[in-house]
Amino acid sequence: MDNNELGCKRNDALQELEMLTVNAKEAQQLILTKILESNQASEYLSKFMNRSTNTSTFKRNVPVVTYDVVQPYIARISTGEDSSIISGDRIVELLRSSGTSRGEPRLMPAISEDLDRRTYLYSLLMPIMNKYVSGLGEGKAMYLLFVKAETLTNSGIPVRSVLTSYYKSPHFLHRKHDLYNNYTSPDEVILCPDSQQSMYCQLLCGLVERQHVLRLGAVFASAFLRSISFLEQHWCDLVNDIRIGKLNSNVTNTECRLAMEGFLALPNPELADELEEICGHGPWKGILGRLWPNVKYIEAVLTGTMAQYIPMLEFYSGGRIPLVCTMYASSESYFGVNLRPLCKPTDVSYTILPNMAYFEFIPLEDGLRVTDDEEVVGNDKLVSLVDVKVGCYYELVVTTFSGLYRYRVGDVLQVTGFYNRAPQFKFICRRNVILSIDTDKTNEEDLHNSVTRAKKILEDRNHILLEYTSYPDTSTVPGHYVLFWEIKSTCEGVKPLDPQLLESCCISVEESLDYIYRRCRAHDKSVGPLEIRVVEAGAFDALMDLLVSQGSSINQYKTPRCIESGLALKLLNSKVTASFFSPRDPEWTV
Repeated sequence: MDNNELGCKRNDALQELEMLTVNAKEAQQLILTKILESNQASEYLSKFMNRSTNTSTFKRNVPVVTYDVVQPYIARISTGEDSSIISGDRIVELLRSSGTSRGEPRLMPAISEDLDRRTYLYSLLMPIMNKYVSGLGEGKAMYLLFVKAETLTNSGIPVRSVLTSYYKSPHFLHRKHDLYNNYTSPDEVILCPDSQQSMYCQLLCGLVERQHVLRLGAVFASAFLRSISFLEQHWCDLVNDIRIGKLNSNVTNTECRLAMEGFLALPNPELADELEEICGHGPWKGILGRLWPNVKYIEAVLTGTMAQYIPMLEFYSGGRIPLVCTMYASSESYFGVNLRPLCKPTDVSYTILPNMAYFEFIPLEDGLRVTDDEEVVGNDKLVSLVDVKVGCYYELVVTTFSGLYRYRVGDVLQVTGFYNRAPQFKFICRRNVILSIDTDKTNEEDLHNSVTRAKKILEDRNHILLEYTSYPDTSTVPGHYVLFWEIKSTCEGVKPLDPQLLESCCISVEESLDYIYRRCRAHDKSVGPLEIRVVEAGAFDALMDLLVSQGSSINQYKTPRCIESGLALKLLNSKVTASFFSPRDPEWTV
């Protein structure tokens, strides 16, 4: 596809986006009508709609639900029941959400047409970027993309992540080649099931193509930084491969080796010398611009919990490469795009695309107080997409073609404005999540249950846990969970804390955390070993004094189960007397 064709394609996409947002209300009404027409006979909808396709009946009768209501239907489909219990179309796969239920990953139903909707959103990204950055079709993108382990249900339905689903689909593998789809990594390398071998080969491709790379990125900021840390550890091996024109023997995946033959057809000592000079004789601050001198921006999810990685990205980029966040999506549905991609990461707002799903919103009238899962949300409380108010906070609710009806996604959003009739939202947080490093999402209840189990180990050895809090430490790559523990002996003459005792506590906490966390630790290696920092007696009294002095009510004070960086973290770190890490990965099976 030449530049003229690309220009026409870009203009068509932007014109369609313009029409879609101008007619947001009509588009939403049409989407809901189509969902009801497609799924009217489903067991779930029939309970409330009696096969009606009337949208007013839907809004009046269908309740707002959480995953606990959805899960039994998913379980029935997993064991072989027909998809018609929730959808008029066949459920072709179940997508693992980053959220969990009772320690297991939430599974979201997906139909084949969902890939069309995801591909449509992806098709908008480069036309939008081209409005702000020129010449993007003149080079390549080094996007570090990875698949995750997948399984089959008893009835043979694939269970995988939404990104793995897309990368293995014909929409990605048979995509029409154009100048904006020109990646440095072959598909075979992206699809390698071993993330370490895939990362090695993708970085090697990017280094070989360094003069042609105009875009850097990964889906999440955490994955991009993990890859740069990997480069920092393995650059000598990568440079040696380029020097001798031969792939490292540690890469054993057959598809990877075959795909890499073209990249290492001949030795290239000149390029190897350039890379060795950059990686071996200079600071790593700003190294991205030196390794890839023509790069125009770095793309990744930088909102929500990923915002904690912005300082590290700015370190490696030297603060000279724009950080771009382009889209907002989840396993439940894809939602929207950032129409001002060069804005600061802290200013990112997403324009919701009204043809992705049917969107409603729960107003959070008490500031950011989010309703509990068990709290019933009345249908009359919901606000439609075009009726949200600027400055107000909402929790997102979606209805999809694949069988989610008025489902609480759990995302808290703030309306920042409108693009035509489509609202723009700033992502504030994930409901109830207090710890997150990568795709893991640990809530307060799960953390408490894990700590409760571990403290029994202390009690059996004549110690009690007086108080605790947590902190997601991203100063290391990969980041890791930190628990601050204040421990007291229950009898005189007890010996100092045994390192093995605290390491056992670390293991116990990790083994009790959910499936996603354990996968990130044991398989993806995207989260580091959990750390317990033991603090001196009175440390949590000092924390209370600090927080009360900053405005907390002493009458209503509760120890925060997670602390942010700042004075509270500085205080607790100043009270640390010993530190212990989990000595092994937690158990995890596919």
